[in-house]
Amino acid sequence: MESVRIRPMAEDDLPGTERASAVTFLEGDRLTRRVSEPEPEPRSAEASRRWIERMRFFLSIDPGGCWVAEDAGDIVGFAISQNRGPIWYLATYGVLPGRQGKGVGSRLLDAALAHADERPGLFSSTVHPGATRRYRLAGFSLYPQMRMVGVVDRSALPKVTGLHEGREEDQEWMDRLDHDLRGAGHGPDHSFMRNTLRLVVSRASGRPGYVYIDQDRGQPALLAAGHPQTAQKLLWEALAASRGPTLVNCITSANHWAVDVGLTARLDIGQEGYLAVRNMAEPAPYLASGHFL
Repeated sequence: MESVRIRPMAEDDLPGTERASAVTFLEGDRLTRRVSEPEPEPRSAEASRRWIERMRFFLSIDPGGCWVAEDAGDIVGFAISQNRGPIWYLATYGVLPGRQGKGVGSRLLDAALAHADERPGLFSSTVHPGATRRYRLAGFSLYPQMRMVGVVDRSALPKVTGLHEGREEDQEWMDRLDHDLRGAGHGPDHSFMRNTLRLVVSRASGRPGYVYIDQDRGQPALLAAGHPQTAQKLLWEALAASRGPTLVNCITSANHWAVDVGLTARLDIGQEGYLAVRNMAEPAPYLASGHFL
């Protein structure tokens, strides 16, 4: 472990960090795969490109939250976190399988948490026992998350009204909604997501809401609403955009409105990791994004 150096990330580190991330999460997926699920596959070249672009964005907005573990010129771990006003979030974090259990992860998390500077925070966690122990010791509450997968029963899709394509001028009220639900707006994250995902909004008085839809994958990427009924309409809109298998994840127990939609759409439900939060409430109605929370 003494040969491993924890240092700030630089842009030149992005390709090596992506490779470390791909190996780390592929191994994690293989270890947690259910018997009924297909064997996890390595990231495609396009998925790797998108990952690097997201991390480049984080590095440009808040470089102080981006750290790597380096050994003899190789990236063996990473922790990419961001401050957004009074909220901190951990976008991604991992250590190569052969380097786990040797203190590298603890040192990386310490660097990311130092950047948080006691802010309330949140992130989506795997079920890795060593990692979850570390998160709990750092003061995070762990809320079990569910996920729903499958092909949407198109005959179950309801007629959805009152939704609109999102525009740049929606960001002001979206940030206010974010603040109500999680204590801070997404700020520049909205601009990045709007350029890479489809944004659908409800501008109804007293019942605002939005959902980002990954049209390539046919799934919701981030959803926030002022009322559960609005959240359900937005989730139905996202499911209607799916073409083939879809995924709805980051569903905590406070968001059973999403479970009702998924079961009606004939999706299969299962447990997947935790939403870790510190010094803040569990957001609802809200489906977090894996990277943008």
